[in-house]
Formats: sequence, structure tokens, C-alpha cells
Amino acid sequence: MDNWLPLPDVAEAMGVPITRVRQLVREGSLLARRQEDGILRVPAGFIQDGEVTKGLPGTLTLLADAGYSQEEAIDWLLREDPSLPGTPLDALRENRGREVKRRAQALGF
Repeated sequence: MDNWLPLPDVAEAMGVPITRVRQLVREGSLLARRQEDGILRVPAGFIQDGEVTKGLPGTLTLLADAGYSQEEAIDWLLREDPSLPGTPLDALRENRGREVKRRAQALGF
């Protein structure tokens, strides 16, 4: 997924104030990356049906516990994994969170 949304667009997609989106980013339930234009953006796939993609916050916690930085976690979620198939984010969006969480847990060992 190459589509990235600025925080105001994330707020609109979720039907919440931008302050709520900033809080989710601060809490680590949602990750954002500052793009070359200086604007903080979230991968569009992190939002599904007006909410944070199911399983994403727990997966982010597992990745942080495994020592991944926020940048590394974003990269891991968006990187193709032939064993899934697709990306870990694709699997989360397809309600295959257990598979993703197992892989994320294994990264810590």
C-alpha cells in the first residue's frame, strides 16, 4: 500500500477530531511517518471501515516489545512476506491477525 493519509484525512475517515488521531499516534495505537514534504502521514491501510485496522494496536505493541522502532514497525507491516502471502498489514485487514501476531512475537526471540 503506497497510499498515505495526512492526519486530518485520517480524522475524517474515522469520523473523529484530529486531536483523537494525534492521541492514537502518541499512544502508539497508530503510527505515522513524516514525509518529505514535512507532513505527518499514516498508511491508508492502517484505517479500515472508519476505525484503526483490527489487530494493529496489539501488533504494534508486540513489535515495540521486540525492539522495533516505529519506522521499523511501519516497514515490517508494509513489506511483502511470502509466507503469509502479501504483507502483514494485508493479513491484518483480512482478519488473519493471529498469523501476524505469531510472526511478530517470533521477532523478539
